[in-house]
Amino acid sequence: MGLKLTSIGSSSSGNSYIIQSGETALILDTGLSGKKIRTAIAELGLSEKDIRGILITHEHTDHVNSVRLMSKVCDRAKVYASRGTAFNSSAFAKIDAQRIEYIVPGDSFEIGDIAVQSFALSHDAAEPTGYSFANGDDMMSVVTDTGVVTDEIYEQMIQSNMLVFEANHEEGLLMVGPYPYSVKRRILSDYGHLSNVSSGECLRRLLEERESDAALKILLAHLSSQNNTPGQAVFTVEEEIKRGGFERGVDYTMEVALKEGLTVFE
Repeated sequence: MGLKLTSIGSSSSGNSYIIQSGETALILDTGLSGKKIRTAIAELGLSEKDIRGILITHEHTDHVNSVRLMSKVCDRAKVYASRGTAFNSSAFAKIDAQRIEYIVPGDSFEIGDIAVQSFALSHDAAEPTGYSFANGDDMMSVVTDTGVVTDEIYEQMIQSNMLVFEANHEEGLLMVGPYPYSVKRRILSDYGHLSNVSSGECLRRLLEERESDAALKILLAHLSSQNNTPGQAVFTVEEEIKRGGFERGVDYTMEVALKEGLTVFE
């Protein structure tokens, strides 16, 4: 068995994923209620004691909401986060310090039979951190909450055969939507979120430059609840990819993580 990711929910309202290999189960982000995450664990035939690690990308509520509860019930799991994330979230102050593994973006480590590579994100948080996961022939990079794809991020992506990739907003919808202008500027900045067009452009470049002939597996994630829809995200991203002459089902596959409910990606 390689890697399997189950999105419990992914949107601007809350994000949490369970990543599994043959022997290991991890939680990536805890931005949903503890009840939803625990229900998903059970639906996958797991128990809290099967969780070996809880990895946090950054301190925003939609990624860290229930970290205290999940660290308590998953009592065999370490909590992995940068110091910037941990020191800027009040939830971490209530977690046993012995349970926290502080990392620096760029660190690599192993949890069970999953190799983890961390990398810096470009987001308006204290020390935001993305993660790639490898087991067997699979490598999966999870890239959300970044305003740009840096060289460091791209290096992880091009090595991967599985991508969980942000398509946060349709720029036209954002600009005519109800958000204050200051929030719109934040989202569009290099420390905000990737638009559908930006995601599509990056994926087209990736398909042009990757060496593998196998189809790239893509899961679009972290869609804005206000400024995007699954249909719009897929349409815009694919329009950009098609400019490179790539065909869905041949060169790549594409799914969208549900805002609520389980989405299995493997």
